[in-house]
Amino acid sequence: MRGPHNIWRLIRTGATFERTGAMKLALEAMEAPAALRLAARIVGWPFKWLGYRGDPNLPPVTRALTALGPAYIKFGQVLSTRPDVVGEELSEQLRVLQDKLPPFPTPVAKTTFAAELGQSVESLFSEFSDSVAAASIAQVHRARLTATGEEVAVKILRPGIERAFRRDIDAFHFAAGLIEFLSPASRRLRPSDVVSHFESVVMGELDLRLESSAASEFAANTEKDAGFQVPEPVWHLSSRRVMTLGWAEGIPLGDVAAIRAAGHDCVAISERVLQLFLSHALRDGYFHADMHQGNMKVAENGDIIAYDFGIMGAIDEYTRRVYAEILIGFIRRDYRRVAEVHFEAGYVPRDRDIGEFSRALRAVGEPIFGMDANQISMARLLAYLFEVTERFGMETRTELILLQRTMVVVEGVARSLNANINMWQVARPIVERYIKENVGPPALFRDLARTARVLGRFGPRLPQIAEAMLVRQSEAPEPARRRSRRGTLALVVLGAAIGGGAVAAITLI
Repeated sequence: MRGPHNIWRLIRTGATFERTGAMKLALEAMEAPAALRLAARIVGWPFKWLGYRGDPNLPPVTRALTALGPAYIKFGQVLSTRPDVVGEELSEQLRVLQDKLPPFPTPVAKTTFAAELGQSVESLFSEFSDSVAAASIAQVHRARLTATGEEVAVKILRPGIERAFRRDIDAFHFAAGLIEFLSPASRRLRPSDVVSHFESVVMGELDLRLESSAASEFAANTEKDAGFQVPEPVWHLSSRRVMTLGWAEGIPLGDVAAIRAAGHDCVAISERVLQLFLSHALRDGYFHADMHQGNMKVAENGDIIAYDFGIMGAIDEYTRRVYAEILIGFIRRDYRRVAEVHFEAGYVPRDRDIGEFSRALRAVGEPIFGMDANQISMARLLAYLFEVTERFGMETRTELILLQRTMVVVEGVARSLNANINMWQVARPIVERYIKENVGPPALFRDLARTARVLGRFGPRLPQIAEAMLVRQSEAPEPARRRSRRGTLALVVLGAAIGGGAVAAITLI
């Protein structure tokens, strides 16, 4: 349904920002050029009366986003962690989007629970509170199991949320297509692919069975991580629209004053948040991709507790190695190596000048070193990075969008605890350890051993594969036969080399 009817949705979006007074504040907070601010006001003013009124008790930008729906709220959640981009005042206003939205009635939640699990709330729980946290997609109730006395969190989707999200995402698809049509240069950034990726992530968040599975896998991966806890799901009380898991008792990570008052070290916690994220992304290739303040607490013993596993990120081993080499290159200020990795991975077209690209990367990286984070304008830094990617023809890589977005969020969370954190210094030991264990001879031997195991599985089929290749070769015209013979010889040589290396690796391992 990605037709012109979405123009109406986009018009109402702009009109809502104008009607609530959010347009002027948002553009000023993000330091938009004066010409853009004037143009936005001129275009938006005639349609002001078409905008949603929203809740007049909320600040303007928060009021506009909540009136527009869940997809817009998700966007606001990300911005709430970036005071360096939107300003301290707006960042503080947007934090209510994380878990302080208006809840839906508790009787509706109980009805949903009974419909999903076939048992009433009263038959399973001795206590069941009103909503203790309400976000864009679901709300949480604190409850106590009658059978065991264990305290749990019961998460229940908002009524009609699936339809609301599909409507918003449909409008985003239309907007992306319109942008690509009106600005061919924007196609390099693949806005349609970006929206499709966002859609796949969000639609997965709307099935709480997948979130229960994610919580279970994440808990298994991180069970040995010092200073980190993940509540376990209660499987027999979870379904598509309901999820039950252990209760996370602690101070919300966004309440910095309370964390300090409890005697916790905010600097140590800020560093641990960043290092844990990098460990999960690099070591496991599976990470919490929604690590804003509303999804983490500090336990009484100082541990960080993570919850809300609706958005998880996964990256393959090759991409993790590339990402780690890029990070370590920046950390070591080896911009030539960073440039080489981009070219080797195909991130930059090979017809571009690698020396010029490395110099552009130096201009991005050098301002970071020797400075406190609060001296760096991330808004200007990101704007310059955009110019660099455009100049060198880099395309948006959809498999890294979630990783990049989460990195931005995590840095924002860490900065809220410690304004002077230097992400590169904190990241260094994690990245260096990963490089030591996964790049170089040890990784090569493991890769060859895995190759040998794969070849072993296909061993019984190799005679038939070779025979089929020879038959096709004998039936092909002479020029094709010559090419086929060369291809067959190359395949044999490559197979022998891989096989020999794999045997050596297995012997050494």
